[in-house]
Amino acid sequence: MSFVLEVCVDSVESAMEAVEGGANRLELCCDLIIGGTTPNINLFKLIKEKTNIKMNVLIRPRYGNFRYTENEFEIMKRDIKMFKKAGAHGVVIGMLKPDGTLDIDRMKELIAEAEGMYITLHRAFDVCRDPFATLEQAKKLGINSILTSGQKNDCTQGRELLKELVEKSEHKIEILIGSGLNSSNVEDVISYTKSCAVHTSGKMEVESDMKYRREDISMGFPILSEYVILRTQSEEIAKIREILEKFQLKLTSK
Repeated sequence: MSFVLEVCVDSVESAMEAVEGGANRLELCCDLIIGGTTPNINLFKLIKEKTNIKMNVLIRPRYGNFRYTENEFEIMKRDIKMFKKAGAHGVVIGMLKPDGTLDIDRMKELIAEAEGMYITLHRAFDVCRDPFATLEQAKKLGINSILTSGQKNDCTQGRELLKELVEKSEHKIEILIGSGLNSSNVEDVISYTKSCAVHTSGKMEVESDMKYRREDISMGFPILSEYVILRTQSEEIAKIREILEKFQLKLTSK
């Protein structure tokens, strides 16, 4: 069993840190602080120029729920086509119906646009009505991976469901564990769930080098400082990789 260490990044700097730390796959997005949206094509191209790591691109036209308008759906299809042409390894997608079930018809259209690419069902899964029914639908759709926290805000809280999902996956689909995963809890999570596929941002706060600061004005959410950004740290990714390698060795030696 080989492990997957997927790092979610929204900048070239974070991507380079992830690669340095030993990630073997990236999920590329923008606006990670609001859950991620579709990245800029030139962000993708520049990272591709600087690395040879596999990149799965998030296709999410806005933040918020996963019920999309016809215009948003059209944007998603065009974005998949664009990133496929640019050489992306895969796409990360998800759409729901108003009743909380997977929007299978629209998912089929997105998957058709992405033919030949790796397909991840993102955390729309975590707000669906029935995770086990959705798991089976994902298998039938030919989806390669499901990114999930076990339908909780934090994967440590969702580990009971995660364990069940890994068992019911029957090795036909990857259960990619994410949300709140870090070097201090990854060993416990993978030992309990028996999944060797993890997703993390490995991010830490980085202070801006701006000397002049206006602290009384905000360009967005007032609770966020304009002079602090979140960036992946290679040291954190390296720690997680070391734990995964040891766990994999333990499994293969049995």
